[in-house]
Amino acid sequence: MATVETTPIALLGGTFDPVHFGHLRLADDVRRALGLNELRLVPAADPPHRAGPRASAAHRLAMLTIAVAGFPGLVVDDREMRRAGKSYTVLTLEELRREFPSRPLWLVLGADAFLGLPKWHRWREIFTLAHIVVVARPGVELDAALPAPLAEEWQRRHTPVPTPLIATPAGRIFVQAVTPHPIAATAIRASLAGARDMDRLAQLLPPGVLAYIEQHHLYSPPPDAT
Repeated sequence: MATVETTPIALLGGTFDPVHFGHLRLADDVRRALGLNELRLVPAADPPHRAGPRASAAHRLAMLTIAVAGFPGLVVDDREMRRAGKSYTVLTLEELRREFPSRPLWLVLGADAFLGLPKWHRWREIFTLAHIVVVARPGVELDAALPAPLAEEWQRRHTPVPTPLIATPAGRIFVQAVTPHPIAATAIRASLAGARDMDRLAQLLPPGVLAYIEQHHLYSPPPDAT
């Protein structure tokens, strides 16, 4: 009799514009807390819920590949870079479900992203494809802040323990607390544009990523900027 593979496939999406230690340490904390051998970082080529990234898809993918080399257990999944059109999460999960019909899929979301889930494309279908692991944010009481449609799903699907996320392929919500890493890519881009706080930036970005940014002059203002 064939053995059913129950090892979860976990993924964390984002623009990673640029990838920084906040992304990497959060992903690594989740991986360790839940005993995962691997967590996939999925860079969005064309994010549907925000303005387009400053750096090109190729540059963001290159930076992410450099960054994960320092974090064993974090890997890059570039499927959204290879797919045309908007980088809808539901399409990514559908692809993974076709590849892995019975394995648990875990979608890792920050608390803010989770609260905005009802604005996502075909958002209810996400629960038929994957479990959601919400990364708790200090001071945010999720069950008190949930919009009505999401509150209904929370009541049906929330589990206080991660065991059901392994026993079933999809459909549950679990909250994982991690150490907060308050680093904002917006502030990093502003510092890079003004060539400010470079010593501080060296603490926020992996050395290889910072070197790549400097080599390719990413996030600098255009030459005719005043």
